[in-house]
Amino acid sequence: MNDATVKPPLNPPVALKKPSSATHHGITVSDDYAWLRDQGYPTVDDPEIIAHLEAENAWFEAAMAGQKDRIEALFKEMRARIKEADKSVPQKDGNWLYWIEYEEGAEYKKWWRRPVAGGPDELILDEVALAEGHEYFRLGAISVSQDGSKLAYSVDDNGSERFTARIKDLATGELLGDEIPGTLSSLVWVAGDKGLVYSLANEQWRTDNARLHWLGRPLSEDVELYHEDDEGFRVGAGLSANDNWLVISTSDHETSEVRLVPVADPLEEPVLVKARQKGIEYEVDVYDDGAREPTLFVLANDTHENFRLATAPLAAPGDWTTLIEGSDAFYLTGFDLFRDFYVVEGRQAGLDTIEVRYYDDPARVEPIAFPEASYSAGLGDNPEWAMDKLRVGYESMVSPASTFDYHVGERRLELLKVQEIPSGYDASLYATERLHIAARDGTDIPVSIMYRKDRAKAGPLHLYGYGAYGIAIPPGFSTTRLSLVDRGFAYAIAHIRGGDDLGRAWYKAGKLEARTNAFNDFVDVARGLVERGYTEEGRISISGGSAGGELMGAVVNSDPELWGAVVAHVPFVDVLATMLDASLPLTPGEWPEWGNPIEDRAAFELIASYSPYDNVKRQAYPPMLVTAGLNDPRVTYWEPAKWVARLREMKTDDNVLLLKTNMGAGHGGKSGRFESLHETAEEFAFILWQMGIAERPKV
Repeated sequence: MNDATVKPPLNPPVALKKPSSATHHGITVSDDYAWLRDQGYPTVDDPEIIAHLEAENAWFEAAMAGQKDRIEALFKEMRARIKEADKSVPQKDGNWLYWIEYEEGAEYKKWWRRPVAGGPDELILDEVALAEGHEYFRLGAISVSQDGSKLAYSVDDNGSERFTARIKDLATGELLGDEIPGTLSSLVWVAGDKGLVYSLANEQWRTDNARLHWLGRPLSEDVELYHEDDEGFRVGAGLSANDNWLVISTSDHETSEVRLVPVADPLEEPVLVKARQKGIEYEVDVYDDGAREPTLFVLANDTHENFRLATAPLAAPGDWTTLIEGSDAFYLTGFDLFRDFYVVEGRQAGLDTIEVRYYDDPARVEPIAFPEASYSAGLGDNPEWAMDKLRVGYESMVSPASTFDYHVGERRLELLKVQEIPSGYDASLYATERLHIAARDGTDIPVSIMYRKDRAKAGPLHLYGYGAYGIAIPPGFSTTRLSLVDRGFAYAIAHIRGGDDLGRAWYKAGKLEARTNAFNDFVDVARGLVERGYTEEGRISISGGSAGGELMGAVVNSDPELWGAVVAHVPFVDVLATMLDASLPLTPGEWPEWGNPIEDRAAFELIASYSPYDNVKRQAYPPMLVTAGLNDPRVTYWEPAKWVARLREMKTDDNVLLLKTNMGAGHGGKSGRFESLHETAEEFAFILWQMGIAERPKV
């Protein structure tokens, strides 16, 4: 639409209907918009499909033309809250201090270091230079060799999430000849920095391997250390706490298996910790001080769904002895080993907990205390084996992100940095609450909410949710959120089932046969907020992305009258068709989450009953903005495109329905801290426009 002579479209595009159907379990499913999937995918070059997506983009631009001033004002407002010239707190790793830095106006960061003993700063990686000339840029893995002389890193420049790995000589700044295309993994230095372990994405974008590359040798000589035969599993590799062991893990959404290999000789026969057992997840680290036989620490859900922490000798890696029992009250989410102590992380009543514990005194437990009743906290980067202080991050819905060092011996938090908001922020103007709202089956759903203290009662409210994959949504801080809150919105996060906010049982209660609990919880939270006087029906805007976009699709089908505006980012809405297609990148690995409708008729019928695309009906729908990424390997572009096409066909209202497809990006939308901010400004402008909210924020 850059050509001023091009007239904007007068009407939204109408996708052609091309009858298509498929039969499973004796049930025939019709899909008139299946043609929007390019048969050459992942290449998308069908002229008819491209023309349709571009027509939708033109309609988006035309519809939003009247909001350009609002978008620009929101963008400037959001950008003004970001400290443009900013850097992280340096962290020691060996002989170096490392940090990242943003320069004024830069979309991407630079990676720096300097010698602990003193000396000049060294720029080791310049994302700004790497991104130059690319519409999209994302750094994948980054790893400095053990001796500090080389840097391995990987880059994706089109949003496809297939990264090219390169190696840089940090003394000369020159790139080595080694280049590994198609990676989708960490990059792990082994064998005295002579080798690099990585994983390739196969044709279906699945990492079914761990491979060893010897520096200076052709890729044809790379060695496959492990290959996974189960198409639903993914392989990854990392180092143990003191860098002596290569940890190769393979897992799907409910089962895992781990192998250990000495870093010094990665070609040694791997040690299998314990053979996979369906439904048992575990992860492993190794306490290896060189003075005694290595001890394995194992986090596992074999005796309790909220996990236990166990130990085992390397000689008998599958003989697990409980160190910390599993508990209904404490959800054990992770652990980190250090020379003199170890740290466990978890959640109690949905709130983050960090505990320091000791090898020689299992009864000695030192929780780190935090000041607020609702918050998000976790360990930061703690790269060394012998640590006496821990880097910790903390924030809440009203408290900007803070970086601390926790001095273990003194049990003292030292504040190092608080997120600076250049345009100003007064936390005393805002309030936050932790509510519990009963769902229709009587289950109390936690809700985190923030608002200005001078907000009008029953004003507009934005409700966010996700509810899948056992991913918790923490009550953290957001500078962009203030653009809604300062205009009178309350902002609420519904901690619905399907996430693991309240433990593993909370996750299980929103997956597979219990999937619809997540949708019901979200609707019931919205109705509960209305009943408590926080807002009114029709004055609620909602948003979610990916599986959270599936949530958006389900609740607009079931309860359209509740919502004043809906934003669905890269929404997973064509659930049935996607789960029926084993050739798609994620599908086999997703069956433990959604069910396998190919083999299981009950799973087919359940997914068909809630899949948003399959349940679009002839009714009024609220105003909606839908986004997609042409190169998205997670939620393929045709899912939102088909959904919008069917919505246009079926809906009985005149409300705005927009589809914006990023033609050069993937699942995360545009890259760069300001480019992505512009998309948030578009989202908020759409919400404010459709909700009839005044443009100027409160001051």
